[in-house]
Amino acid sequence: MIGSMLALARTTRTMRLKKRRQTLLALLRNAQRLLRPLDVVNPWADELTFTADRTRTRRDHEKYLTLMDAIALLHQHQRTVERDPESGEFIRVTLDDIALANRLAPELLGRTLDELPPQTRRLLEAIKGTVKARRKERDVEQPLALFSRRDLQAASGWSYSQVKRHLFRLQELEYVAPRFGRMGATLKYELLIDADEPSETAHIGLLDVEKLRLRQPTLTGPEATLTPPCQTPLARLSPARAGTSVNLATLPARASGPLAAAVS
Repeated sequence: MIGSMLALARTTRTMRLKKRRQTLLALLRNAQRLLRPLDVVNPWADELTFTADRTRTRRDHEKYLTLMDAIALLHQHQRTVERDPESGEFIRVTLDDIALANRLAPELLGRTLDELPPQTRRLLEAIKGTVKARRKERDVEQPLALFSRRDLQAASGWSYSQVKRHLFRLQELEYVAPRFGRMGATLKYELLIDADEPSETAHIGLLDVEKLRLRQPTLTGPEATLTPPCQTPLARLSPARAGTSVNLATLPARASGPLAAAVS
């Protein structure tokens, strides 16, 4: 395996891939140079939810919020840059940013919330593949598609001690169970979960963005604030329109007269 990889590194195809990689890296670095170091305000931060059933999820919650900041920062040229007299320029996280973060978070953060370590999860996927192949080959139901440690060695390419260690963890968590044959027969195992179910995607308790869209912020003039529930100190920052001295939302529709003169 290692020898073939060393030989592959000397081929023309690999040389082209290296050159393409260098070109892509240069493009990404040039794109990063176009980004300004702006602060990011998330007016929806106090409304967002995240699973809190484990202590370690506090760190993951911070990663979730940082993911939204990164998405907003990458879209800074499509956003209005606002200015606060004290803190300076900033941009806002939008609901589209939150929706994108919600799509990415289960995959990016779900791995840290998985009860199985990555290697054990990998062995479980190898077991599923072995069971499905045996079930199809022998035309039997899953409870009869048993497998041995040697079968898993062949499927995963791992050593016997590696397979034994991770298989024992799966047995403790009741993903698999030993099934003994006759005296002197090879020890077999049964997969207790459905072999056809997709890899588990962690549920991290994220709020549906559509619920937030019903509470979109509205601007009502120079003293405008974001309407409830977004009443955090940073959320109250909103751009004022120069030359406007009255709250337009409180004025009736008039084409002439004193009120029209007040806003002209």
